[in-house]
Amino acid sequence: YMKQTILVGGMTCNHCKMHVEKALKTLPEVTDVKVTLANNTAEVETFKVITDETFKNILSKVGYEFKGYPQL
Repeated sequence: YMKQTILVGGMTCNHCKMHVEKALKTLPEVTDVKVTLANNTAEVETFKVITDETFKNILSKVGYEFKGYPQL
C-alpha cells in the first residue's frame, strides 16, 4: 500500500469533508481516506498511484478542487 496526501480546495465544514471522503472512496484503487478539514488535506491510501488528472476529475464532480500536494 502507499499513501498520497493531496490538498483539496473548497472544503469549509464537516459536510464538505464527508463529501470529499465519499468521492475519493469511489475510486477502485483507494483502500482508505482520511480528510483533515483544518489543513484542507486528504490522505489517500491506495494500492496503485492515482494521477493528478484522476484527483481533479473526481473532486470537481462533487464541487471541490484538487490543489496539488502539500509542501514538506
